[in-house]
Amino acid sequence: MNTELIQKYNIPGPRYTSYPTVPFWDAHGIAIDDWKETVKKSFRESNNTEGISLYIHLPYCESLCTFCACHKRITKQHSVEDPYIDTLLKEWDLYCDLFEDRPKIREVHLGGGTPTFFSAENLERLINGLFKRADKFEVYEMSFEGHPNKTSEKQLQTLYDLGFRRNSFGIQDYDPKVQIAINRIQSFDQVQSVHNLSRKIGYQSIGHDLIFGLPFQTEDSIRTTIKNTVALRPDRIAYYSYAHVPWIKGVGQRGFDENDLPQDHEKRHLYELGKQLFFEAGYVEVGMDHFALPSDSLCKAMERKTLHRNFMGYTAGKTQLMIGLGVSSISDSWYSFAQNEKKEEDYIERVNRGELPVFRGHLLTTKDLIVRRHILNIMCHLETSWDEDALKLEEMPEIIERLNELIQDKVLKIEGNTLKVSEEGRMFVRNICMAFDLRLIENQPEIRIFSMTI
Repeated sequence: MNTELIQKYNIPGPRYTSYPTVPFWDAHGIAIDDWKETVKKSFRESNNTEGISLYIHLPYCESLCTFCACHKRITKQHSVEDPYIDTLLKEWDLYCDLFEDRPKIREVHLGGGTPTFFSAENLERLINGLFKRADKFEVYEMSFEGHPNKTSEKQLQTLYDLGFRRNSFGIQDYDPKVQIAINRIQSFDQVQSVHNLSRKIGYQSIGHDLIFGLPFQTEDSIRTTIKNTVALRPDRIAYYSYAHVPWIKGVGQRGFDENDLPQDHEKRHLYELGKQLFFEAGYVEVGMDHFALPSDSLCKAMERKTLHRNFMGYTAGKTQLMIGLGVSSISDSWYSFAQNEKKEEDYIERVNRGELPVFRGHLLTTKDLIVRRHILNIMCHLETSWDEDALKLEEMPEIIERLNELIQDKVLKIEGNTLKVSEEGRMFVRNICMAFDLRLIENQPEIRIFSMTI
């Protein structure tokens, strides 16, 4: 681990689940008619060949985890479930009314919040409601995120019976001191119970989400967390860097002193240690921050070069059109992005008025689309090329100039018109993408808006 390079390149930067990144979307937003037209265009181009994806945001949690930067609403009142599902299904109807044919759904993901906040009966009502106006694509994947303390056997069985074969559980860390600091207290026994139930029922891919860089984490605590994790043999492990952005997310992330966080090379050491332990347990590194068993579809997608990245993270297959349903959800028509209202009351009111609840978005330019392809290639395949005319940019000389220092530091190499990230350069992939990010270069933010890249 090169501590000098870590200190050199550990700067604020985007995570690139999209390009352009949300802070650099057009300040004027997107006209709703433009959004609808790009959705219809993408649907016509891709529904029969690859299907579409659905991301459904279920925002409710019973308690606040202080590390979380997701959009959520804290409540113990489960009476919110029915009206929220009613609104989701109405929103889905608004999209189905745009389509010229029945949508073929390749991918459904339930995110949050805590999707397993919802009862098994309401989860069933939601999924059955979606498929009243849609069919499953010939190859499809349905997945959900669960809280180990809040996921019952009935929920697991119900979702399995509906076609879900993949789930992921937010573990974060097993150390009691860390758990108290982030207000996420769950025992290994509880995780083991819900994990084994998933295996017994028949889930084919189980993921565990861990975070490094949390308050009070040490080498010993990370070793214990990963020892417990690999003992259960999840198919996928996400090992995320904690994004400390309290200036954006408010008091939730101020539940501990910033001096309690591992700093710079200490934090990166926790990642490198985790990576070593995953390798020793037989996991393969996939993209950025993800590890999978060779038998998992994510690993196979990497080998086939079909790995894709969107607002849901890494996925084993690409769909050109992804519809996000629910408060704060982001949709992607490939040609444009649109985000729903962030306030639950505004979201529900607009849907009940028969409107798509979009409050901001971005219509991609031709140049945006080219840069987007380069950044996706780097994030998913650790290489990109501008041999094809369709991938050439007039700014390419300036981009290469910005990459020169990274080349000298052996983070990447360029041969002809092809860029390849070195094995040592994986940790700097966000920095490499930033050299291509023309909107970031042209509009350097005056205040800090991103988490640190390393």
